[in-house]
Amino acid sequence: MDGNAWGLLLQGAWTTAWISGVSILLGVFLGLVVALLRLAKIPFLDQLLGAYISLARATPLVTLILFIFLSGPTLGINLNRSTAAIMALTLNTTAFNAEIWRSAFNNFSKEQREAAMAVGMTPWVYFRRIMLPQTVITSLPNLVNEMSFLVKGSPAIAVIGIVDLTRVTNRISAVTYDPLPPILAAGALYMAMIGLLVWGQRIAERKANRLAM
Repeated sequence: MDGNAWGLLLQGAWTTAWISGVSILLGVFLGLVVALLRLAKIPFLDQLLGAYISLARATPLVTLILFIFLSGPTLGINLNRSTAAIMALTLNTTAFNAEIWRSAFNNFSKEQREAAMAVGMTPWVYFRRIMLPQTVITSLPNLVNEMSFLVKGSPAIAVIGIVDLTRVTNRISAVTYDPLPPILAAGALYMAMIGLLVWGQRIAERKANRLAM
């Protein structure tokens, strides 16, 4: 491949990276919020959020992207392609992240809560200083796994015309009639993005272990 092809691949990789990155950050935070709301057991709201999680997890990502992008104008909302893609990816990953957070909170040691209450710690202080930090560490591998799935599923955004890494790869292959080099290059770039996520996870775990010592 020539330099122009590499430039196009890097542009596509950047599009994939920033759209996936924004969706990941929103999904992790919103997943935490949804999990906490479900743990509060608020009537109707818990059922509503449970229905959203089931629907979002069962809906193919391509279908969700098309629905958000195409239904916007019918509701008087004009979404650009990037916004629609981020909304769809965020709704998808939030549902999975919410269940990861909820499972971690449900499995948290009740003895620690009882000990914290016994020394006069308020529920908010207990949550902020004890429960949340430990839950973040235990959830991190599953959260990063979900982030990786999101990056690998991001080529679905090409269905609404976004020129991401996979779409660029297809274009180069169509022009050069030699699909192997761009496919291998794209694979290496996807691996690099996922490798950065895993690397970040390991750094966070090391720092957490040092603080715990």
